[in-house]
Amino acid sequence: MRGWQKLSRCGWIGVLLFSLLARVGKAQPDANETIIVKAIPDFELTGTGTNPNWQKTNWIILPQRKETTTPKETKVKVLYSQTGLYFLFSCQDEFLTASKTADYEKLWLEDVVEVFLWPDPGQTIYFEYELSPLNYELPILVPNINGKQLGWRPWLYEGNRQTRHLTSVSGGKKITNSPIKSWMAEFFIPYELLAPLGNVPPQPGTEWRANMYRVDYDHQKTVHWSWQKTEKSFHEFKKFGKLVFE
Repeated sequence: MRGWQKLSRCGWIGVLLFSLLARVGKAQPDANETIIVKAIPDFELTGTGTNPNWQKTNWIILPQRKETTTPKETKVKVLYSQTGLYFLFSCQDEFLTASKTADYEKLWLEDVVEVFLWPDPGQTIYFEYELSPLNYELPILVPNINGKQLGWRPWLYEGNRQTRHLTSVSGGKKITNSPIKSWMAEFFIPYELLAPLGNVPPQPGTEWRANMYRVDYDHQKTVHWSWQKTEKSFHEFKKFGKLVFE
């Protein structure tokens, strides 16, 4: 009987400890919701991610948000310098579904990668950047007021306010509908372009909200990947994750 009582007490203690640890675990931030962004000196892009600075940070895997018979890996790296942010996307693919040959077109209707930056959560204004495999871009500032959003193109988009971007393709040609194995997008977003937004430029310890996406159109089916999951639209900014600058 005494042995059973001791066992019972141990069992209750175990239950209490498990409950306490579960509560502590829930209170801790989810590591998948935060990226520690490392500081580096400015460097030239190659479109292939071969600059040694990219070795200073790890890949972040973007979850594929729709099940398919041929899952593809999408991963991204993020760095920052004194002048802006660097992004590198690596996208497994079967076909290069991209035909648009000009900036500011509806790039989201074809293969594309996207980054949303929300530096100042006190304002419902954020920056959206899209880049196609053919290296055409869509940089816009988005005022999101009561769920209504419409992007505005940058003014005086030249000099230090311009992005830099390059793409590359593996296992095929960088032409519309070409069979490929993967493609990469490497781009730089200067703080000068984000200047109207608060909390720019970031300092060590600064936090921004952000999300990263990819959309693919193989076999006339739309599949997307996202760092933080959204339900109805990529513009659900309250679900964005955090960039913490080291």
